Amino acid sequence: MASLKELRNRIASVRSTQKITKAMQMVAAAKLRRAQDAAEAARPYAERMAAVMANLSTSLKDAPGASPLLVGTGKDDVRMLVVMTADRGLCGGFNTNIARKARERIVKLQGEGKTVKMVSVGKKSFDALKRLYADRIVQRFELGGGKDIGAAKAAQIGQWIREQFAEGAFDTLEVISSEFVSVISQKPRAQTLIPAMDAIPDTVERPDLGGAVYEYEPDEESILDVLLPRYVDTVILSSLLENAAGEMGARMAAMDSATRNAGELIDKLNLVYNRTRQAKITTELTEIISGAEAL
Repeated sequence: MASLKELRNRIASVRSTQKITKAMQMVAAAKLRRAQDAAEAARPYAERMAAVMANLSTSLKDAPGASPLLVGTGKDDVRMLVVMTADRGLCGGFNTNIARKARERIVKLQGEGKTVKMVSVGKKSFDALKRLYADRIVQRFELGGGKDIGAAKAAQIGQWIREQFAEGAFDTLEVISSEFVSVISQKPRAQTLIPAMDAIPDTVERPDLGGAVYEYEPDEESILDVLLPRYVDTVILSSLLENAAGEMGARMAAMDSATRNAGELIDKLNLVYNRTRQAKITTELTEIISGAEAL
C-alpha cells in the first residue's frame, strides 16, 4: 500500500495535470470558434467555384484540347494521395482516423494494381505513415503548429502539385482529410482533386444545356487557364480549414474528457488517502492502548 506522502504527491500531480487539460480545453474552445467560422465561410466560395467548373466541364469534357487538369491524362496507373492531418497531437482520435482512412485507401488501390505515392501535410500524417510507407512519401508540408494554415500554404501545396502533374509524376490525385461536421463529430474523407471534372461533388447541379450553345468571353480554354489553378488551391484551402476546425473540436472534446477523468481520479485518490490515514491513526491508537495496558 502506498504511503500517505506518496498519495499526497500523486494527488498533487493529478491536480496539476487537471489544470493543464482544463487550460488546453479553454484554449481549444476559443480557437474552435475562429476555425469553425473560417471553414464555414470558405464553403460557399468552394461550392460556387465547383458550380462554375461544372458549367465549363459540361461543354469541354469531350473537347480534344481540354486541359489535362480538367479531364485527366487518360490513364489511372499512378495515384497520388495528399494526406492532411494536424501538426500536433492531444486531439483524441482525429489524426488516427485520417491515417486509418489513408491506409485503407492505399491497400485498396494497391489491390487494384495501382502505384501509390503520398504527400504528407501536417507532422502527424508523416509520423503515422512513415513506418509502413516511408518509401512512398515523396513530399512533406508542415503547418507551423497550425499557424501557417491559410491561402499562402494552400497556394504552395497547389503549386507543387501542379508542377508534379505537369511532369507526369502521377495520373490522378486524391485529398484525404477530415470534414468538420460538428464540435464532436469529424468525418475522414477521400475526395478526388485531379482530374478536376471528377472532383466536382455530386451535390453540385450540372446545367442541362438542352442543345443550346453557350459562348464564353474570353473562350473556355482561357477561362480554365485561370480557374483550374485557383480551383486546386481552393479545394486544398477548404480541406485545410475543415481540418483545423476538426482538430480544435476534437482537442476540446479530448481535453474535456481528460479533465473529467482527472477529477474522478482525484476523488478516488482522496478516498484511498483518507482510508489509509484513518487506518494509520487506528493502528497508532491500538499500539498506545496496548502499551498502556502492559504497564
